[in-house]
Amino acid sequence: MNEEVKTRTRYSDEELKEFEAVITEKLDKAKNELNYIKETLSRRNDSGTDNTAGNLKMLEDGADTIEKENLSQLAARQQKFITQLENALVRIKNRTYGICVDTGKLIQKERLMAVPHTMHSIEAKLAKRQ
Repeated sequence: MNEEVKTRTRYSDEELKEFEAVITEKLDKAKNELNYIKETLSRRNDSGTDNTAGNLKMLEDGADTIEKENLSQLAARQQKFITQLENALVRIKNRTYGICVDTGKLIQKERLMAVPHTMHSIEAKLAKRQ
């Protein structure tokens, strides 16, 4: 990390706008994916009971149940991701975005571009694992 970033206490308004654009794009994508998952789940719930073969029907029901559980878990993770991105937008508006909640130092720009909803510097994240 260069010396200038080490001494700064927050990102500039221009940089925050850049982060906001990245987050907004990811947020739109995430919401579209969540809608797709929800539509898939509702189609699964609407699937008819027209099959007459008993054993085959039981196998399909079991597979459908597992798939519904997987889709539900995926939807929950996607919703959590959306909430984290929305919270990041709030931090941008508050001008606290990019500041590590553990160390109070600026999180590297590369990390924020890769994980825009993070609230932890890589140093803080690694320290928590030990």
